[in-house]
Amino acid sequence: MSSELVEAVRVRLARTGAEPSAAQVAVALRAEKAVYGDAEILAVARALCADLIGAGPLEPLLARPDVTDVLVNGPGEVWLDDGTGLSRTPIRFTDDAAVRRLAQRLAAAAGRRLDDASPYVDARLAGGVRLHAVLPPIAPEGTCLSLRLPPRRTFTLHDLVKAGTITQPAVAMLTAMVSARLAFLVTGGTGTGKTTLLSGLLSLADPGERLLLVEDSAELRPFHPHVVRLETRPPNLEGAGGVNLRDLVRQALRMRPDRLVVGEVRGAEVVDLLAALNTGHEGGCGTLHANTAADVPPRLEALGCAAGLSREAVHSQLAAALDAVIHLTRDRHNGRRRIAEICLLTRTSTGFVESLPAVTFDPSGNTHLGPGYEAFSDAVRPRPCPPPHGPTSA
Repeated sequence: MSSELVEAVRVRLARTGAEPSAAQVAVALRAEKAVYGDAEILAVARALCADLIGAGPLEPLLARPDVTDVLVNGPGEVWLDDGTGLSRTPIRFTDDAAVRRLAQRLAAAAGRRLDDASPYVDARLAGGVRLHAVLPPIAPEGTCLSLRLPPRRTFTLHDLVKAGTITQPAVAMLTAMVSARLAFLVTGGTGTGKTTLLSGLLSLADPGERLLLVEDSAELRPFHPHVVRLETRPPNLEGAGGVNLRDLVRQALRMRPDRLVVGEVRGAEVVDLLAALNTGHEGGCGTLHANTAADVPPRLEALGCAAGLSREAVHSQLAAALDAVIHLTRDRHNGRRRIAEICLLTRTSTGFVESLPAVTFDPSGNTHLGPGYEAFSDAVRPRPCPPPHGPTSA
């Protein structure tokens, strides 16, 4: 397929004003090259659709079920992550103008602007794909494009055991945390599987509970009969109409949630989340970027102070709001995502909260009990039900 043919079809569609659907592309292609047979028309139309209304040469990568990230570093470098770490692909663009056109078309499809006056964009595409693009001269080596694909399916804890993300002993601990309605955060670096694990844990929630999911984009996909989703909305080209996570957390609290879930805690919404978990909303959870479990209290402290709380107020709220941290990591040598430790958030004699390891898991899958294990066991131990008619007298 020549670039001249693609351009001819593009011009024909522009002149007719037709929507660049697969059918219209096929009609325009047949008008340009009537000597093609039906099978050839279909094959070329599919390729043209990828170039005109899809992701161009990236389309085959996005269609692969194991791919989580596709990264373009200028016209000559396309990388992907298929769960085993980054690897370079043989795909190339003809020049940087081709990468720029693709980035601008994807941004326009998401209702966002990408040009010299606004040389970067962060948006969500149809289907939940997260798009980030940067144009030269901000990216001097060429247009950079990052596509993060949402999970294609929900992984159960059994699936995660088979994948090596969690160990069999961890299943009972994680299940007990959900059953005991502990408030927790799933933490880790980028691409460690936080959303995948949280979806699996939410699938364990009682079917009679109402889950309120607040996210930037719909990535959490638990197997549960009662899920309500709220998604943020970016401002329009005039800078109006934006709805952020903090707005949605406040709205979710008025919707009778049994479990309030924030897909990613990263800003001022931490204030409303901590306040909610301090007012009877047990079992709340979310994800947070952190290098280690020990870094979680300082990270929340920084977010809370940036939102206007004092350091003491953040730790006071944190001590009463959150119970535990599940930290994930990614092994450098094989790219395997795995749970590294489960920690309790405890208040020290200084009044500040710290992460106390309850259980750690080494790369070989061995379990090591930490100083917080006894307290963790007490926290997840089933509480006896009260007598049906109150206490009886002796």
